[in-house]
Amino acid sequence: QVQLVESGGGLVQAGGSLRLSCAASGRAFSVYAMGWFRQAPGKEREFVARITYSGLKYYTDSVKGRFTISRDNAKNTVYLEMTSLKPEDTAVYYCAADPSSSVRYDYWGQGTQVTVSS
Repeated sequence: QVQLVESGGGLVQAGGSLRLSCAASGRAFSVYAMGWFRQAPGKEREFVARITYSGLKYYTDSVKGRFTISRDNAKNTVYLEMTSLKPEDTAVYYCAADPSSSVRYDYWGQGTQVTVSS
């Protein structure tokens, strides 16, 4: 069982920055692929970013050049650095773990709210 705890959300003005963190339990974190997703009010959850165990990174088009996913295996933590934030980035952000690197996320955090004011 893997437990994920997100932190770092908050209220920020458009153009500002936030860094989200996701702390994971378990000894096998370094071999997991990890992802960030978000869900805005009235919308479906959408993929934001992914980082593989080897460090390959993937982003949805709307955040390319603005968001950066990274991981610190020594701290069992994955990060999402968000810059040039826009009001449309407002959502609950979730991290998720893909233990088998199959692009199937078996474990999810509780989410952290990000609100970007215009």
